Amino acid sequence: MDVSDAVLGSWSIRLEPTLGLLLTAFFYWRGWWKLYRQVPHRFTPWRLVSFASGLLVLFVAIASPLDAFAGLLLQVHMIQHLLLTMVAPPLVLLGFPYLPILSGLPRAVTRDALAPFLTWSPFKKGFRWLTHPLVCWGSFVAVSFGWHLSVLFELTLRSSGWHTFEHLCFLATGLLFWWPVVQPWPSRRRWPRWTMIPYLLLADLANTALSAFFSFSDRVLYPTYEAVPQIGNLTAVADQNIAGAIMWIVGGMAYIIPAGVITMEILSPQRTRVPSSEFRVSSPRGRAFVRGAAPETRTPKLKTRNSKLWFFRRGLQTVMLVLAIVVAADGFYGPQVAPMNLAGVLPWNHWRGFTVLALLAAGNFFCMACPFVLARDLGRRILPARWTWPRALRSKWLAVALVATYLWAYEAFSLWNSPWLTAWIIVGYFCSAIIIDGLFRGASFCKYVCPIGQFHFVQSLTSPFEIKFRDPEVCRKCRTFDCIRGNETHRGCELRLFQPRKSGNLDCTFCLDCVKACPHGNVGIAPTIPGRELWTDRQRSSIGRFSRRPDLAMLAVVLVFGAFANAAGMTAPVMAWLNRWQMGLGVISRPTVLLLFFAGTVIAAPAVLIALSAWVSTVVGELDRPLKEVLCSFAMSLIPLGAAMWLAHFFFHLFTASHTPVPVIQRIASDLHIPFAGDPDWAIRSWAIPELLDFQILFLDLGLLLTLYSAWRVAQKFDRKRALRIFAPWAVIATLLFCYGIWIVFQPMQMRGTMMH
Repeated sequence: MDVSDAVLGSWSIRLEPTLGLLLTAFFYWRGWWKLYRQVPHRFTPWRLVSFASGLLVLFVAIASPLDAFAGLLLQVHMIQHLLLTMVAPPLVLLGFPYLPILSGLPRAVTRDALAPFLTWSPFKKGFRWLTHPLVCWGSFVAVSFGWHLSVLFELTLRSSGWHTFEHLCFLATGLLFWWPVVQPWPSRRRWPRWTMIPYLLLADLANTALSAFFSFSDRVLYPTYEAVPQIGNLTAVADQNIAGAIMWIVGGMAYIIPAGVITMEILSPQRTRVPSSEFRVSSPRGRAFVRGAAPETRTPKLKTRNSKLWFFRRGLQTVMLVLAIVVAADGFYGPQVAPMNLAGVLPWNHWRGFTVLALLAAGNFFCMACPFVLARDLGRRILPARWTWPRALRSKWLAVALVATYLWAYEAFSLWNSPWLTAWIIVGYFCSAIIIDGLFRGASFCKYVCPIGQFHFVQSLTSPFEIKFRDPEVCRKCRTFDCIRGNETHRGCELRLFQPRKSGNLDCTFCLDCVKACPHGNVGIAPTIPGRELWTDRQRSSIGRFSRRPDLAMLAVVLVFGAFANAAGMTAPVMAWLNRWQMGLGVISRPTVLLLFFAGTVIAAPAVLIALSAWVSTVVGELDRPLKEVLCSFAMSLIPLGAAMWLAHFFFHLFTASHTPVPVIQRIASDLHIPFAGDPDWAIRSWAIPELLDFQILFLDLGLLLTLYSAWRVAQKFDRKRALRIFAPWAVIATLLFCYGIWIVFQPMQMRGTMMH
């Protein structure tokens, strides 16, 4: 019997649970149909789809080959547990099952059997206690840890009855855990919505602790898996480690994604549409950035989430500030061995990896939580920011020079390997932000200087979220323009991005000042099509048109080609080539060799290549457009491929060094004589598994597709009939870069920030 026959023959469709699921689905559908006709806005079709999907996932977990193979492979058993606790319960609860099931049951059953029980006071009090967030969280974590104890887990492997009881426990506590998060209607919320963020993150910490126990254990925790027949060459320990990795990664996503959704929900204003008769305006305050403002009386603030936004952002900034101080202190006074120091581990591996993931998943969240802005705001109590930024520097050319300098200095001076230099960079950043924004108005440091900010601005053009207005009619009738001017309680946008004319994430720091200042609740974080701004050439507030900004085009080119040069500089073949080059040139220093390398691969060669491609597009496509316009437009379309390379590169370092903070924190605790931390295990194993390569290639694939699509849309904008000829040279550049990226990820790369680099 081959594998496919074995899998198909392993379905176990038992009568009782299957019949129970079918009856539940039938009664839900019957009740949902009644409620859909009465309150269609509450019980929408996707509620039905969600509930049915939850039941389907539950059926797959208990009847599919997963159940049969769970006794042979711990990783399959872990997948089964994840379906029962993290997939099926939230899907079921999102269907708002309470009223549909009650409405779908026969009237006699509901009235005579269930109604007296459901209205019984002890039952109502017990259910209220049971659905309290503390009880839900505690029972879920306790059951998760309890059933994974060796004694109880072995019991489930030997007894089908205990195995079924274990699944019931997982399903029941899963429903309880997700109840406060989903809050199925018509239940009432017990805690404020924002508390669900720490609720989920603390559960993720518990999940991480449990999964790390499986991932890093070098002994078999459940002897049954060592005694059963082995599948292939997979040992029980390897199977156990894979199960831990599945629990860690998939489980972590199950907590982090809802936490992110709730964060978006909190940050976005309520969709409150205010009649034009309620709009009351006032005389402008300060310089007027928008023409046609009528001086009237200011609107009283509508009920928005301003205070929550303020505390949320300041809380993130405070955490980041404390973390930056701790990292800098360890960089100055800790051991000057990068893998043993927070300054050698967190900034170069974890911070870069998480910020790029956040950029492409949610937007420019690092700038929102930027600790330098918090220090800047504190510094303004002393420095009043009275000057305006020099007109000659109001472009991205200074940022281009600083980004290129950073790419060179990172390798030339081994910043990643020097905690002391890293600490000085952090201190220098704080000083620069305080001095520049303390002397100059308009967030000049963020807009014109900060290399980190420029990186995030450009990469966030491929983000699926942006800060934007919701209803254009509300903005059209507004006369106060608080989003850009500010008001008595909140400052407006310091970067002068006027919401009705703002488009995309460029120069947007996600500071949420416009969200807080808008008196109509019409500004918030909203979804958008990733990369849409790359092929539209509209007039943008404070930025203008991309086709007229060669400084923006050069910044994009430096970051795109810099992504490939930065990653290639860490591969064994390129490092060997640089060493041979240095030896061939004689006494020339290593920084000089790297200066020539990065000047050629990041600036000179890309500039020539981009200019040549723009010329070919103009000639072959018979375009009657300035060469600068063609170059600037197409250069922006390369951004997704550069973002994909940054993600593939940083993703590798994030996972290969994911464990490194643990021994460093143990070392710091030991230095501070804090007990119970344990001895640092500097030989802790890496997550550099072959599957990482699959993700890296996937990122590059997606980046190539979005770049090609963006370039094609730009070509169509110039001339639909000759679009293919205009598009061709840029497709060649994108394909060559993609092939280069594939070659890079297949090369041996330094595992920086670890003992194995």
